[in-house]
Amino acid sequence: MLEVLNPFQLSALVIACLMATIWLLSLWQRDASIVDMFWGAGFVVVVWFTQVIQRAPQGIEWLLPILATIWGGRLTLHLTARNLGEPEDFRYVEMRDKWGSAFPIVSLFTVYILQGTVMWVVSLPLQVTPAGTTQIGPVILGSVLWAVGLFFEAVGDLQLTAFRAQPENRGQVLDTGLWRYTRHPNYFGDTLVWWGLYFVSGGLTGQWWTWIGPAIMTIFLLRISGVSLLERSLTQSKPQYAAYQARTSAFFPLPPRSGSE
Repeated sequence: MLEVLNPFQLSALVIACLMATIWLLSLWQRDASIVDMFWGAGFVVVVWFTQVIQRAPQGIEWLLPILATIWGGRLTLHLTARNLGEPEDFRYVEMRDKWGSAFPIVSLFTVYILQGTVMWVVSLPLQVTPAGTTQIGPVILGSVLWAVGLFFEAVGDLQLTAFRAQPENRGQVLDTGLWRYTRHPNYFGDTLVWWGLYFVSGGLTGQWWTWIGPAIMTIFLLRISGVSLLERSLTQSKPQYAAYQARTSAFFPLPPRSGSE
């Protein structure tokens, strides 16, 4: 059966099965937060099913699944270490209180099917197959963007984890390291990673229309579930955050504004 599906249909089927499994697991655990731990892993599953299992890569064609696996694996380990054993995220607790016995069905559509749909769109650069010829320039550019992005994302996460581990920092604002130059180095890095994967994919496949994937990821990180959502919460919970906002770039790394330090 799998042989008659094109890569886009196959990845949609794989994502649907993955999300249905995680949804059932969340019902058993009574914790919808576990969906976050599988976000990065979902892309790893997609890239291996579409790039490796269906068609064995040759030479440089291995680069795309390898880069996607490194990114997704790191993110999965980070989120699992951060969330495992913690209470359910307040967003899902509020949903449970609001919907009561209807929460399982509501969560299926508003959390799992929605995230699965976004995952399918974002992963479009991972779903196109190599053309047999390589444009080395875009592959090099994409690899550089990916590496810089992974640095910002991974180091930013490590710095924030270390900061939160110190009891004296409770309620304080992290404004050192990468966080001195951007209020969201992890989101900035995530965006660069996806544009990097896009250019690597385009260089290997010649299909550039998949820009919609990283574009959607950028919109989500900037306007929907990333910067905007988190900033609203932080300005309410941390009085010092307004001063931090005044001197620090929201997204792109820049020197702190003069006269604001």
